Amino acid sequence: MAEPLLQVDGLTKRFGGLTASDGISLDVRDGELHAVIGPNGAGKTTFIAQLMGELKPDAGSIRFGGEDITVLPTPGRVRRGIGRTFQIVELLPDATALANVALAVQVRQGHSFRFLAQVARDRALLEPAQALLARVGLSARAAVPVAALSHGERKQLELAVALAGEPRLLLLDEPMAGLGPVESRRMLELLAELKGRIAMLLVEHDMETVFALADRISVLVYGRIIASGTAAQIQADPEVRTAYLGEGDA
Repeated sequence: MAEPLLQVDGLTKRFGGLTASDGISLDVRDGELHAVIGPNGAGKTTFIAQLMGELKPDAGSIRFGGEDITVLPTPGRVRRGIGRTFQIVELLPDATALANVALAVQVRQGHSFRFLAQVARDRALLEPAQALLARVGLSARAAVPVAALSHGERKQLELAVALAGEPRLLLLDEPMAGLGPVESRRMLELLAELKGRIAMLLVEHDMETVFALADRISVLVYGRIIASGTAAQIQADPEVRTAYLGEGDA
């Protein structure tokens, strides 16, 4: 069997007396959607931050595409094909949807930084940006400033920005957070369309989304993986039912 695209082994992160990541080991294969679930405070966002290079682990290793990237800075990970979205959307609020994506395309193409006014005239940036907006269903909102978009539209736009980097692995930090029923359905459709084309590690509280999309699920509780498996295996695991799904004895 081929080596997993992402291989995490014994990842540990401490903040004083708090162990936020307690020997986490998991992998993500090419084209797979691997979900990480767990209660608030379980250490999910800390885990994502270590994968992205925003936090340095105290122990353990991270391999991506066969290369040890444990101490590699964030820009190097992006260049190797890791992208992410955030629980709280991070975009340029005064720029249009199209400009936000065009700037991300500029970074991917390795151009020197240019101001928004220059980006807005560059067809080499605008054409792929328009295609990405179409991919996430925002073509009609291209000229709208981010500040005027709905929360759900901003989530869709952030996904387009992440895809502009042409990632091999996409780290998704609660993409369903704060979405209404219609917006949630659209995001679910977008992720389903991406599944199989891009490897994804999905951190999410919405169990309907997780069970609908995930090839495998790992359950993180107090910084420790207590179970990994298919949706059916996770739903049937008595430790998971007690610790997270809330179906065990009181």
